[in-house]
Amino acid sequence: MKWTEICIQTTNEAVEAISFILHENGASGLVIEDPQDLHDVYDSPYGEVYELDPKDYPEEGVRIKSYLPVNSYLKDSVDEIKQAINNLQNFGLEIGANEVTLTEVNEEDWATAWKKYYKPLQVSERITIKPTWETYEPSRDDEVIIELDPGMAFGTGTHPTTMLSIQALEKYCQGNEVILDVGCGSGVLSIAAVKLGAQKVYAYDLDDVAVKSSKMNIEQNKLSDKIVVEQNNLLQNIDIKADIVVSNILAEIIVKFVDDAWKNLKGEGIFITSGIILNKKHLVLDEMKKHGFDIVEVNELDEWISIIARKPK
Repeated sequence: MKWTEICIQTTNEAVEAISFILHENGASGLVIEDPQDLHDVYDSPYGEVYELDPKDYPEEGVRIKSYLPVNSYLKDSVDEIKQAINNLQNFGLEIGANEVTLTEVNEEDWATAWKKYYKPLQVSERITIKPTWETYEPSRDDEVIIELDPGMAFGTGTHPTTMLSIQALEKYCQGNEVILDVGCGSGVLSIAAVKLGAQKVYAYDLDDVAVKSSKMNIEQNKLSDKIVVEQNNLLQNIDIKADIVVSNILAEIIVKFVDDAWKNLKGEGIFITSGIILNKKHLVLDEMKKHGFDIVEVNELDEWISIIARKPK
């Protein structure tokens, strides 16, 4: 299958909005090349990034790359993306150079070129994510290893939002839980949940690529009997009494299914959300409080937020 890489040079300020625009227009995968990553010093002991090359980063601004299938709708999709990005200026967002370039790539090339940068990664106290093609020996007896090949789906474990989600699961999974994973991407959160003791996970994603990727990774970790993956739009038409709902997607999407999360959670059930940029924190907090959730924790990592809420008994 052939794909077109769309590359947008913009500003840090516009990254979240443009990422949302790409998602809404059917783009798969997302790469953010921010030169600040070359200089960041992390307070957290988790998620160290390996082998960054300055030549891969712009001298000014930020590059956002995503992937669109080469089909009869490609030109219309690109035009809509360009128009939506231009319209951000009407909302006071600075979009910088706003240079948009297109490059045709084969799926096989895209899926393998980045693998040299992806190394085993400790993402929480107990969990290490190991790419399927890397060798790694656990450093202690209680270490939990997740084998992962995300392919073109979001969720390598390296992103702060994924780490925040896994750290929350590690804290709130006590054993034998039923869990709903909304927007499962590569399946990494579902796998982590079961390896931390969950009894059953129901994982949903609207993206067919994500569904296939999740199933592959779940099989790789020999957990197909405990994780059910289905294509679904958030929690629409889902009726499962869960102990935990976890979702690592954008704030604008989280607020769309807070009511469905409430309906599917048992009393005292936990709602773990991430994928929330700092300035959208109150958008999600206000929606949760409006539906009756008690806010348990708000955690931050590299300007990203996770919110953990509880449904009262």
